Amino acid sequence: MRAWFQRHPLAWIPLCYFGLFYLPGFFLLERLVEPRYLIHCFLDDWIPFCEYFLIPYALWFPLLAGAQIYFLLKSDRDFLRLCFLMFTGMTICLVIYLLLPNGLDLRPELTRDNLFCQVVHLIHAVDTPTNVCPSIHVSSTSAIHWVIWKSPLLRDRPWVRWGSGVLTLLICLSTVFLKQHSVVDVLCGLLLTGLLVPLEPLFVRLLPKRLLAVRQ
Repeated sequence: MRAWFQRHPLAWIPLCYFGLFYLPGFFLLERLVEPRYLIHCFLDDWIPFCEYFLIPYALWFPLLAGAQIYFLLKSDRDFLRLCFLMFTGMTICLVIYLLLPNGLDLRPELTRDNLFCQVVHLIHAVDTPTNVCPSIHVSSTSAIHWVIWKSPLLRDRPWVRWGSGVLTLLICLSTVFLKQHSVVDVLCGLLLTGLLVPLEPLFVRLLPKRLLAVRQ
């Protein structure tokens, strides 16, 4: 294990970010901050609850880990681009949750009795309807898709790039069909990534040149 980290020292970036900052910060906000602003728009009332969107919603977790592992092993440049977009977005979200505590009142009573509803019920029990805008689910997914789409590694693999786009769309839709987020949260999550993308070239220019090579 030590030898692996010596070969891939950048792996410490997500481990330290999630372990020392993001996860402690997120759970502290969940426990200590009461929402003052309820997020809602008229489109939320038109979107029915659909438990089957649990499938793309759950795919966010392997996507989050898989994208980081893939780029860590294949390209330091793309890995650091991903870290910049994703972790900066997550940090901004936490700051917004602290300064503008927000939440939802959209979750329906789950009347259907099937496996998907049972799992959604567990998610609702663990993941409180607070700290929702902007959506971290959406901002991080769109950041991953942007890096996949722009990566020289995947330029000749259109099925990966377009597949990433379809999965990104489904994950964004899943957040509103499961009533985990308002449409407002989704749009703000996309906007957040969109605002960070123009800053990415500046970030890349600041990186040491030795980190910009793609591993073969």
